[in-house]
Amino acid sequence: MTSQADTATATGRAHTAAVTGRAAAGTAGAGAGGASRVAAGLDRPALAPLWRALHARLSSGRPVTSLRIGPLDDDQRTALADLLGLDRLPGSVTTVHLDRLDTLLRTSFGLDARTVAEALHGPLTDRAASRATAARARRDLWEWLCAQPVVAAEPALLAWVADVRRAGVVDGSVDTTRALLDAALRVLARLPADGQPLPAFADAVVGRTHALDDGTRLSTLVLRALAAIYGVAPPAGADERRALWERAGVASDALSAQVLVAGLRPVGDDPLSRALRLWAEAGQASVVTLAQVRACPGLRVVARRVWVVENPSLVTMAITRFGAACPPLVCTAGWPSSAAVTLLRQLAASDADLRYHGDFDGDGLRIAAHVMTRTGARPWRMATTDYLAAVAAMPSAAMPSEAVRAEAVPAAADHPAAAAPAGSTGVARPGHVTDAPWDQDLAAALRARDIAVPEERLADILLADLAGDVRAGDGRSHRSHDLHGDSRAGGPVALTEAPD
Repeated sequence: MTSQADTATATGRAHTAAVTGRAAAGTAGAGAGGASRVAAGLDRPALAPLWRALHARLSSGRPVTSLRIGPLDDDQRTALADLLGLDRLPGSVTTVHLDRLDTLLRTSFGLDARTVAEALHGPLTDRAASRATAARARRDLWEWLCAQPVVAAEPALLAWVADVRRAGVVDGSVDTTRALLDAALRVLARLPADGQPLPAFADAVVGRTHALDDGTRLSTLVLRALAAIYGVAPPAGADERRALWERAGVASDALSAQVLVAGLRPVGDDPLSRALRLWAEAGQASVVTLAQVRACPGLRVVARRVWVVENPSLVTMAITRFGAACPPLVCTAGWPSSAAVTLLRQLAASDADLRYHGDFDGDGLRIAAHVMTRTGARPWRMATTDYLAAVAAMPSAAMPSEAVRAEAVPAAADHPAAAAPAGSTGVARPGHVTDAPWDQDLAAALRARDIAVPEERLADILLADLAGDVRAGDGRSHRSHDLHGDSRAGGPVALTEAPD
Protein backbone atom coordinates (compact mmCIF):
# COMPACT_ATOMS: atom_id res chain seq x y z
CA MET A 1 0.00 0.00 0.00
CA THR A 2 1.44 3.35 -1.01
CA SER A 3 1.74 5.92 1.81
CA GLN A 4 0.79 9.59 1.46
CA ALA A 5 4.45 10.54 1.85
CA ASP A 6 5.47 8.12 -0.92
CA THR A 7 2.80 9.56 -3.16
CA ALA A 8 4.02 13.08 -2.43
CA THR A 9 7.61 12.08 -3.10
CA ALA A 10 6.84 10.35 -6.36
CA THR A 11 4.58 13.13 -7.50
CA GLY A 12 7.17 15.71 -6.48
CA ARG A 13 9.93 13.99 -8.44
CA ALA A 14 7.73 13.63 -11.49
CA HIS A 15 6.61 17.25 -11.34
CA THR A 16 10.14 18.49 -10.75
CA ALA A 17 11.38 16.53 -13.74
CA ALA A 18 8.57 17.82 -15.92
CA VAL A 19 9.06 21.39 -14.86
CA THR A 20 12.83 21.07 -15.20
CA GLY A 21 12.37 19.93 -18.75
CA ARG A 22 10.13 22.85 -19.61
CA ALA A 23 12.37 25.33 -17.83
CA ALA A 24 15.54 24.01 -19.48
CA ALA A 25 14.14 24.97 -22.84
CA GLY A 26 13.53 28.51 -21.70
CA THR A 27 16.33 29.26 -19.25
CA ALA A 28 18.56 30.72 -21.92
CA GLY A 29 15.93 33.34 -22.69
CA ALA A 30 15.07 34.20 -19.14
CA GLY A 31 16.09 37.79 -19.79
CA ALA A 32 14.05 38.86 -22.82
CA GLY A 33 10.89 36.69 -22.55
CA GLY A 34 12.18 34.65 -19.62
CA ALA A 35 9.34 35.86 -17.42
CA SER A 36 6.73 34.15 -19.54
CA ARG A 37 8.78 30.94 -19.66
CA VAL A 38 9.19 30.96 -15.85
CA ALA A 39 5.48 31.52 -15.46
CA ALA A 40 4.74 28.62 -17.80
CA GLY A 41 6.78 26.32 -15.57
CA LEU A 42 6.01 27.59 -12.10
CA ASP A 43 2.70 29.41 -12.22
CA ARG A 44 0.51 26.58 -10.97
CA PRO A 45 -2.44 28.16 -9.08
CA ALA A 46 -1.68 25.96 -6.10
CA LEU A 47 1.78 27.62 -5.76
CA ALA A 48 0.32 31.15 -5.76
CA PRO A 49 0.51 31.53 -1.92
CA LEU A 50 4.25 30.81 -2.03
CA TRP A 51 5.10 33.34 -4.75
CA ARG A 52 2.76 35.96 -3.31
CA ALA A 53 4.31 35.67 0.15
CA LEU A 54 7.81 35.63 -1.34
CA HIS A 55 7.19 38.78 -3.39
CA ALA A 56 5.76 40.59 -0.35
CA ARG A 57 8.70 39.66 1.88
CA LEU A 58 11.34 40.53 -0.72
CA SER A 59 9.62 43.91 -1.19
CA SER A 60 9.83 44.73 2.52
CA GLY A 61 13.25 46.33 2.23
CA ARG A 62 14.55 44.09 5.03
CA PRO A 63 16.77 40.97 4.90
CA VAL A 64 14.78 37.79 4.27
CA THR A 65 15.94 34.32 5.33
CA SER A 66 12.60 32.52 5.52
CA LEU A 67 8.92 33.10 4.93
CA ARG A 68 5.86 31.71 6.62
CA ILE A 69 2.90 30.82 4.40
CA GLY A 70 -0.56 29.51 5.10
CA PRO A 71 -3.12 28.44 5.82
CA LEU A 72 -2.77 26.11 2.83
CA ASP A 73 -5.38 23.71 1.52
CA ASP A 74 -4.54 20.15 0.47
CA ASP A 75 -3.84 21.05 -3.17
CA GLN A 76 -1.50 23.86 -2.12
CA ARG A 77 0.32 21.62 0.38
CA THR A 78 0.76 18.98 -2.33
CA ALA A 79 2.04 21.54 -4.85
CA LEU A 80 4.56 22.88 -2.32
CA ALA A 81 5.76 19.36 -1.51
CA ASP A 82 6.09 18.66 -5.26
CA LEU A 83 8.17 21.80 -5.81
CA LEU A 84 10.46 21.28 -2.84
CA GLY A 85 10.75 17.50 -3.30
CA LEU A 86 9.54 16.86 0.25
CA ASP A 87 9.10 13.35 1.63
CA ARG A 88 5.83 14.31 3.26
CA LEU A 89 3.20 17.04 2.97
CA PRO A 90 3.93 20.23 4.90
CA GLY A 91 1.49 21.52 7.50
CA SER A 92 -1.30 23.92 6.61
CA VAL A 93 0.96 26.70 7.91
CA THR A 94 4.61 26.15 7.14
CA THR A 95 7.95 27.90 6.90
CA VAL A 96 10.01 27.91 3.71
CA HIS A 97 13.71 28.75 4.01
CA LEU A 98 14.88 31.05 1.25
CA ASP A 99 18.33 29.49 0.85
CA ARG A 100 16.80 26.05 0.27
CA LEU A 101 14.27 27.46 -2.20
CA ASP A 102 17.04 29.34 -4.03
CA THR A 103 19.20 26.22 -4.24
CA LEU A 104 16.36 24.13 -5.62
CA LEU A 105 15.35 26.76 -8.18
CA ARG A 106 18.92 27.28 -9.36
CA THR A 107 19.58 23.56 -9.60
CA SER A 108 16.34 22.69 -11.33
CA PHE A 109 15.60 25.82 -13.34
CA GLY A 110 18.71 28.00 -13.39
CA LEU A 111 16.74 30.76 -11.65
CA ASP A 112 16.65 32.26 -8.18
CA ALA A 113 13.65 33.05 -6.01
CA ARG A 114 13.84 36.80 -6.71
CA THR A 115 13.64 36.22 -10.48
CA VAL A 116 10.62 33.95 -10.15
CA ALA A 117 8.83 36.35 -7.78
CA GLU A 118 9.37 39.27 -10.17
CA ALA A 119 8.34 37.21 -13.19
CA LEU A 120 5.05 36.24 -11.59
CA HIS A 121 4.18 39.40 -9.60
CA GLY A 122 6.13 42.26 -11.14
CA PRO A 123 9.19 44.24 -10.01
CA LEU A 124 10.11 44.16 -6.35
CA THR A 125 9.76 47.34 -4.35
CA ASP A 126 11.36 48.56 -1.13
CA ARG A 127 8.55 49.34 1.27
CA ALA A 128 10.89 50.46 4.04
CA ALA A 129 12.56 52.98 1.74
CA SER A 130 9.17 54.06 0.41
CA ARG A 131 7.90 54.63 3.95
CA ALA A 132 11.01 56.63 4.83
CA THR A 133 10.64 58.73 1.68
CA ALA A 134 6.96 59.36 2.43
CA ALA A 135 7.77 60.31 6.03
CA ARG A 136 10.41 62.78 4.82
CA ALA A 137 7.94 64.27 2.35
CA ARG A 138 5.32 64.74 5.09
CA ARG A 139 7.89 66.26 7.43
CA ASP A 140 9.01 68.67 4.70
CA LEU A 141 5.37 69.58 4.05
CA TRP A 142 4.68 70.55 7.67
CA GLU A 143 7.97 72.46 7.95
CA TRP A 144 7.07 74.33 4.76
CA LEU A 145 3.63 75.18 6.15
CA CYS A 146 4.98 76.48 9.48
CA ALA A 147 7.53 78.65 7.64
CA GLN A 148 4.96 80.39 5.43
CA PRO A 149 4.84 84.19 6.00
CA VAL A 150 1.08 84.12 6.65
CA VAL A 151 1.55 81.62 9.49
CA ALA A 152 4.68 83.26 10.88
CA ALA A 153 2.93 86.63 11.00
CA GLU A 154 -0.12 85.33 12.90
CA PRO A 155 0.89 82.81 15.58
CA ALA A 156 -2.79 82.06 16.19
CA LEU A 157 -2.59 80.03 12.98
CA LEU A 158 -0.23 77.55 14.64
CA ALA A 159 -3.28 75.90 16.21
CA TRP A 160 -4.73 75.59 12.71
CA VAL A 161 -1.46 74.10 11.47
CA ALA A 162 -1.62 71.53 14.28
CA ASP A 163 -5.20 70.61 13.28
CA VAL A 164 -4.20 70.26 9.64
CA ARG A 165 -1.27 68.06 10.60
CA ARG A 166 -3.45 65.82 12.78
CA ALA A 167 -5.84 65.36 9.86
CA GLY A 168 -2.96 64.05 7.72
CA VAL A 169 -2.34 64.37 4.02
CA VAL A 170 -5.27 64.60 1.63
CA ASP A 171 -5.99 61.37 -0.26
CA GLY A 172 -2.62 60.08 0.94
CA SER A 173 -0.84 62.56 -1.35
CA VAL A 174 1.68 65.14 -0.15
CA ASP A 175 1.50 66.95 -3.50
CA THR A 176 -2.29 67.24 -3.34
CA THR A 177 -2.09 68.49 0.24
CA ARG A 178 0.58 71.07 -0.59
CA ALA A 179 -1.47 72.41 -3.50
CA LEU A 180 -4.55 72.73 -1.27
CA LEU A 181 -2.59 74.45 1.50
CA ASP A 182 -0.93 76.79 -0.99
CA ALA A 183 -4.36 77.89 -2.21
CA ALA A 184 -5.57 78.36 1.38
CA LEU A 185 -2.53 80.48 2.23
CA ARG A 186 -3.10 82.66 -0.83
CA VAL A 187 -6.69 83.22 0.28
CA LEU A 188 -5.65 84.05 3.86
CA ALA A 189 -3.01 86.49 2.61
CA ARG A 190 -5.74 88.46 0.81
CA LEU A 191 -8.02 88.69 3.84
CA PRO A 192 -9.69 90.77 5.06
CA ALA A 193 -11.12 91.52 1.65
CA ASP A 194 -12.82 94.73 0.57
CA GLY A 195 -16.37 93.44 0.44
CA GLN A 196 -16.21 91.41 -2.77
CA PRO A 197 -18.83 88.68 -3.19
CA LEU A 198 -17.41 85.25 -2.42
CA PRO A 199 -17.40 83.95 -6.04
CA ALA A 200 -15.63 87.10 -7.29
CA PHE A 201 -13.09 86.91 -4.47
CA ALA A 202 -12.45 83.21 -5.18
CA ASP A 203 -11.97 83.91 -8.88
CA ALA A 204 -9.55 86.77 -8.15
CA VAL A 205 -7.40 84.74 -5.74
CA VAL A 206 -7.71 81.11 -6.85
CA GLY A 207 -8.91 81.47 -10.43
CA ARG A 208 -12.15 79.51 -9.94
CA THR A 209 -15.42 81.15 -8.97
CA HIS A 210 -16.65 78.10 -7.05
CA ALA A 211 -13.37 77.30 -5.29
CA LEU A 212 -14.67 78.63 -1.95
CA ASP A 213 -18.22 77.32 -2.17
CA ASP A 214 -19.67 75.65 0.91
CA GLY A 215 -18.42 72.11 1.34
CA THR A 216 -15.25 72.40 -0.72
CA ARG A 217 -12.03 71.34 0.94
CA LEU A 218 -10.52 74.76 0.36
CA SER A 219 -13.48 76.59 1.92
CA THR A 220 -13.43 74.33 4.98
CA LEU A 221 -9.68 74.78 5.39
CA VAL A 222 -9.83 78.58 5.13
CA LEU A 223 -12.80 78.89 7.49
CA ARG A 224 -11.02 76.81 10.12
CA ALA A 225 -8.00 79.10 9.77
CA LEU A 226 -10.20 82.18 10.19
CA ALA A 227 -11.77 80.64 13.29
CA ALA A 228 -8.27 80.18 14.74
CA ILE A 229 -7.32 83.77 13.91
CA TYR A 230 -10.47 85.21 15.48
CA GLY A 231 -10.38 82.85 18.45
CA VAL A 232 -13.82 81.32 17.81
CA ALA A 233 -15.08 77.77 17.27
CA PRO A 234 -15.09 76.48 13.69
CA PRO A 235 -18.43 77.33 12.04
CA ALA A 236 -21.05 74.63 12.50
CA GLY A 237 -23.69 75.79 10.05
CA ALA A 238 -24.35 77.94 7.00
CA ASP A 239 -25.16 81.03 9.09
CA GLU A 240 -21.91 80.77 11.03
CA ARG A 241 -19.89 80.22 7.85
CA ARG A 242 -21.49 83.27 6.23
CA ALA A 243 -20.82 85.37 9.35
CA LEU A 244 -17.17 84.33 9.37
CA TRP A 245 -16.72 85.23 5.70
CA GLU A 246 -18.35 88.60 6.34
CA ARG A 247 -16.09 89.19 9.32
CA ALA A 248 -13.16 88.64 6.96
CA GLY A 249 -14.55 91.22 4.54
CA VAL A 250 -15.97 88.81 1.98
CA ALA A 251 -19.52 89.49 0.75
CA SER A 252 -19.88 92.04 3.54
CA ASP A 253 -22.26 94.96 3.36
CA ALA A 254 -20.23 97.95 2.18
CA LEU A 255 -22.35 100.22 4.40
CA SER A 256 -22.37 98.20 7.61
CA ALA A 257 -18.57 97.71 7.51
CA GLN A 258 -17.34 100.87 9.25
CA VAL A 259 -14.32 102.40 10.93
CA LEU A 260 -14.09 105.16 13.57
CA VAL A 261 -11.59 107.97 12.92
CA ALA A 262 -10.58 111.33 14.36
CA GLY A 263 -8.13 114.04 13.34
CA LEU A 264 -7.80 112.77 9.77
CA ARG A 265 -7.17 115.60 7.32
CA PRO A 266 -6.66 114.00 3.90
CA VAL A 267 -5.53 116.17 1.04
CA GLY A 268 -7.70 116.15 -2.04
CA ASP A 269 -11.07 117.37 -3.25
CA ASP A 270 -13.00 114.11 -3.16
CA PRO A 271 -16.10 113.95 -0.92
CA LEU A 272 -14.50 111.76 1.75
CA SER A 273 -11.38 113.91 2.11
CA ARG A 274 -13.47 117.07 2.39
CA ALA A 275 -15.83 115.50 4.93
CA LEU A 276 -13.00 114.17 7.09
CA ARG A 277 -11.29 117.57 7.13
CA LEU A 278 -14.55 119.23 8.19
CA TRP A 279 -15.08 116.83 11.08
CA ALA A 280 -11.42 117.09 12.16
CA GLU A 281 -11.58 120.89 12.17
CA ALA A 282 -14.77 120.69 14.21
CA GLY A 283 -13.01 118.53 16.80
CA GLN A 284 -15.34 115.60 16.16
CA ALA A 285 -14.81 111.93 15.45
CA SER A 286 -16.49 110.43 12.40
CA VAL A 287 -17.53 107.04 11.11
CA VAL A 288 -16.43 106.01 7.62
CA THR A 289 -18.04 103.17 5.68
CA LEU A 290 -16.31 100.71 3.40
CA ALA A 291 -18.31 102.12 0.50
CA GLN A 292 -16.89 105.59 1.17
CA VAL A 293 -13.32 104.32 1.45
CA ARG A 294 -13.64 102.34 -1.76
CA ALA A 295 -15.07 105.37 -3.55
CA CYS A 296 -11.89 107.36 -2.75
CA PRO A 297 -9.03 104.90 -3.35
CA GLY A 298 -6.29 107.52 -3.36
CA LEU A 299 -6.82 108.82 0.18
CA ARG A 300 -3.66 110.60 1.34
CA VAL A 301 -2.66 112.46 4.48
CA VAL A 302 0.18 114.91 5.05
CA ALA A 303 0.84 113.83 8.63
CA ARG A 304 3.65 111.32 8.76
CA ARG A 305 2.24 109.43 11.73
CA VAL A 306 -1.22 107.90 12.12
CA TRP A 307 -2.08 106.41 15.50
CA VAL A 308 -4.22 103.27 15.60
CA VAL A 309 -6.03 102.03 18.71
CA GLU A 310 -8.25 99.05 19.47
CA ASN A 311 -10.86 100.67 21.71
CA PRO A 312 -13.29 103.54 20.93
CA SER A 313 -12.87 104.91 24.47
CA LEU A 314 -9.37 106.06 23.48
CA VAL A 315 -10.87 108.09 20.63
CA THR A 316 -13.34 109.68 23.06
CA MET A 317 -10.50 110.64 25.41
CA ALA A 318 -8.38 112.02 22.58
CA ILE A 319 -11.22 114.16 21.20
CA THR A 320 -12.06 115.41 24.68
CA ARG A 321 -8.46 116.39 25.37
CA PHE A 322 -7.31 117.73 22.00
CA GLY A 323 -10.48 118.75 20.18
CA ALA A 324 -9.71 120.18 16.75
CA ALA A 325 -5.97 119.63 17.37
CA CYS A 326 -6.37 115.85 17.64
CA PRO A 327 -3.67 114.04 15.65
CA PRO A 328 -4.70 111.44 13.04
CA LEU A 329 -6.33 108.57 14.92
CA VAL A 330 -8.01 105.38 13.66
CA CYS A 331 -9.89 102.89 15.85
CA THR A 332 -10.37 99.23 14.90
CA ALA A 333 -13.06 98.70 17.58
CA GLY A 334 -11.77 95.21 18.31
CA TRP A 335 -11.19 93.04 15.27
CA PRO A 336 -10.80 95.43 12.34
CA SER A 337 -13.55 95.52 9.76
CA SER A 338 -12.79 95.47 6.06
CA ALA A 339 -13.39 99.24 6.15
CA ALA A 340 -10.66 99.67 8.78
CA VAL A 341 -8.13 97.51 6.94
CA THR A 342 -8.84 99.15 3.58
CA LEU A 343 -8.48 102.64 5.08
CA LEU A 344 -5.24 101.77 6.87
CA ARG A 345 -3.80 100.26 3.71
CA GLN A 346 -4.60 103.44 1.82
CA LEU A 347 -2.95 105.55 4.51
CA ALA A 348 0.12 103.30 4.50
CA ALA A 349 0.30 103.62 0.72
CA SER A 350 0.52 107.40 1.18
CA ASP A 351 3.67 106.87 3.31
CA ALA A 352 1.88 107.35 6.63
CA ASP A 353 3.66 105.69 9.56
CA LEU A 354 0.98 103.54 11.23
CA ARG A 355 1.46 102.88 14.97
CA TYR A 356 -0.80 100.36 16.68
CA HIS A 357 -1.74 99.81 20.31
CA GLY A 358 -4.31 97.45 21.78
CA ASP A 359 -5.22 95.42 24.84
CA PHE A 360 -2.65 93.26 26.57
CA ASP A 361 -4.62 90.03 26.50
CA GLY A 362 -4.97 86.99 24.25
CA ASP A 363 -7.36 88.59 21.80
CA GLY A 364 -5.42 91.85 21.94
CA LEU A 365 -2.19 90.15 20.82
CA ARG A 366 -3.98 88.34 18.01
CA ILE A 367 -5.68 91.54 16.84
CA ALA A 368 -2.36 93.41 16.99
CA ALA A 369 -0.59 90.73 14.95
CA HIS A 370 -3.45 90.77 12.45
CA VAL A 371 -3.43 94.57 12.05
CA MET A 372 0.35 94.72 11.71
CA THR A 373 0.39 91.91 9.17
CA ARG A 374 -2.46 93.25 7.06
CA THR A 375 -1.60 96.95 7.09
CA GLY A 376 2.12 97.28 7.80
CA ALA A 377 1.47 99.02 11.13
CA ARG A 378 4.21 98.96 13.75
CA PRO A 379 3.87 98.36 17.52
CA TRP A 380 3.19 101.33 19.77
CA ARG A 381 3.90 100.74 23.45
CA MET A 382 3.25 97.03 22.95
CA ALA A 383 6.54 95.70 24.37
CA THR A 384 7.05 93.33 27.29
CA THR A 385 8.38 96.22 29.38
CA ASP A 386 5.19 98.20 28.72
CA TYR A 387 3.05 95.29 29.87
CA LEU A 388 5.11 94.58 32.99
CA ALA A 389 5.12 98.24 33.97
CA ALA A 390 1.35 98.44 33.56
CA VAL A 391 0.93 95.36 35.77
CA ALA A 392 3.27 96.88 38.36
CA ALA A 393 1.12 100.02 38.44
CA MET A 394 -2.00 98.05 39.37
CA PRO A 395 -3.11 98.13 43.03
CA SER A 396 -1.75 95.11 44.89
CA ALA A 397 -5.18 94.39 46.32
CA ALA A 398 -6.50 93.90 42.82
CA MET A 399 -3.85 91.39 41.79
CA PRO A 400 -3.92 87.61 42.30
CA SER A 401 -1.73 86.65 45.25
CA GLU A 402 0.62 84.56 43.13
CA ALA A 403 1.13 87.54 40.83
CA VAL A 404 1.93 89.77 43.80
CA ARG A 405 4.54 87.30 45.01
CA ALA A 406 6.03 87.01 41.53
CA GLU A 407 6.04 90.74 40.87
CA ALA A 408 9.61 91.93 40.40
CA VAL A 409 9.74 94.16 37.35
CA PRO A 410 13.22 95.53 36.57
CA ALA A 411 13.17 99.31 36.12
CA ALA A 412 9.36 99.35 36.24
CA ALA A 413 9.38 102.35 38.56
CA ASP A 414 11.05 104.40 35.85
CA HIS A 415 8.37 103.56 33.29
CA PRO A 416 5.62 106.17 32.74
CA ALA A 417 2.96 103.52 33.31
CA ALA A 418 4.12 103.10 36.89
CA ALA A 419 2.39 106.36 37.73
CA ALA A 420 -0.70 105.71 35.64
CA PRO A 421 -4.06 105.64 37.42
CA ALA A 422 -5.16 102.09 38.08
CA GLY A 423 -8.85 102.70 37.45
CA SER A 424 -11.04 99.76 38.33
CA THR A 425 -9.68 97.26 40.83
CA GLY A 426 -11.14 94.32 38.90
CA VAL A 427 -8.57 92.06 37.29
CA ALA A 428 -9.30 90.08 34.14
CA ARG A 429 -7.28 87.16 32.89
CA PRO A 430 -5.74 87.25 29.41
CA GLY A 431 -7.39 84.08 28.11
CA HIS A 432 -5.69 82.02 25.42
CA VAL A 433 -2.41 83.76 24.59
CA THR A 434 -0.55 83.24 21.32
CA ASP A 435 2.92 84.53 20.51
CA ALA A 436 3.49 88.15 19.55
CA PRO A 437 5.64 88.30 16.38
CA TRP A 438 7.03 91.73 17.26
CA ASP A 439 8.24 90.76 20.78
CA GLN A 440 9.31 87.22 21.56
CA ASP A 441 8.93 87.66 25.34
CA LEU A 442 5.51 89.31 25.51
CA ALA A 443 3.31 86.21 25.34
CA ALA A 444 5.40 84.46 27.99
CA ALA A 445 5.03 87.48 30.28
CA LEU A 446 1.24 87.44 29.90
CA ARG A 447 1.09 83.73 30.62
CA ALA A 448 3.34 84.06 33.66
CA ARG A 449 1.45 87.02 35.20
CA ASP A 450 -1.96 85.75 34.04
CA ILE A 451 -3.28 89.33 34.13
CA ALA A 452 -4.93 91.21 31.27
CA VAL A 453 -4.24 94.92 30.91
CA PRO A 454 -6.92 96.79 28.95
CA GLU A 455 -5.78 99.56 26.66
CA GLU A 456 -7.51 102.17 28.83
CA ARG A 457 -5.05 101.53 31.68
CA LEU A 458 -2.31 103.05 29.52
CA ALA A 459 -4.50 105.97 28.40
CA ASP A 460 -2.37 108.67 30.07
CA ILE A 461 0.80 107.45 28.34
CA LEU A 462 -0.88 107.02 24.97
CA LEU A 463 -2.44 110.47 25.14
CA ALA A 464 0.95 111.91 26.10
CA ASP A 465 2.36 110.39 22.91
CA LEU A 466 -0.43 112.04 20.91
CA ALA A 467 0.33 115.32 22.66
CA GLY A 468 3.83 115.21 21.18
CA ASP A 469 2.32 115.44 17.70
CA VAL A 470 -0.02 118.21 18.87
CA ARG A 471 2.98 120.22 20.08
CA ALA A 472 4.65 119.65 16.71
CA GLY A 473 1.78 121.57 15.12
CA ASP A 474 0.42 119.33 12.39
CA GLY A 475 1.85 115.89 13.03
CA ARG A 476 4.42 116.21 10.25
CA SER A 477 7.45 115.89 12.50
CA HIS A 478 9.03 112.47 12.57
CA ARG A 479 11.72 111.45 15.03
CA SER A 480 14.95 109.99 13.80
CA HIS A 481 14.72 107.44 16.62
CA ASP A 482 11.12 106.41 17.07
CA LEU A 483 8.97 104.21 19.26
CA HIS A 484 10.45 100.95 18.14
CA GLY A 485 13.89 99.63 17.49
CA ASP A 486 15.67 96.50 16.36
CA SER A 487 17.10 95.93 19.82
CA ARG A 488 16.92 92.16 19.59
CA ALA A 489 16.84 89.43 17.01
CA GLY A 490 13.42 88.71 15.67
CA GLY A 491 12.25 92.16 14.62
CA PRO A 492 11.29 95.57 16.00
CA VAL A 493 10.48 95.91 19.69
CA ALA A 494 8.57 98.88 21.10
CA LEU A 495 10.60 101.14 23.37
CA THR A 496 9.11 102.71 26.45
CA GLU A 497 10.00 106.39 26.07
CA ALA A 498 7.46 108.86 24.70
CA PRO A 499 8.01 110.57 21.36
CA ASP A 500 9.41 114.06 21.17
